[in-house]
Amino acid sequence: MIEWIRFWITAVILFCGILAFILEVAGLFRLGFVMNRMHASGIGDSFGLGCVVFAMIISSGLNLDSLKLFLLILFMWLTSPVSTHFLSRIEVNTNPFIARYVRFGTDYGKK
Repeated sequence: MIEWIRFWITAVILFCGILAFILEVAGLFRLGFVMNRMHASGIGDSFGLGCVVFAMIISSGLNLDSLKLFLLILFMWLTSPVSTHFLSRIEVNTNPFIARYVRFGTDYGKK
């Protein structure tokens, strides 16, 4: 009975992760602005990968592999925002038309 409960919990979480990946791809094709695309891919990667790997942790039980998978989630959640921020700064610095949409410099909060 416990195995079936674990199976269904794993299946539901895995489905949520796959759904997040599908919505991420749809957002990448549907959204036109680069920053919106990066937001969709960042959220999709963080949530989708977190759900898929968490489903693998539940499926394997508590062992050393679960610890490795948890460290993988932690690493992804720490590095994904950094890489997204780096890519957005590249876009801000290289796109001459982005000044209409983004405030940069130290004038945040000034009107």
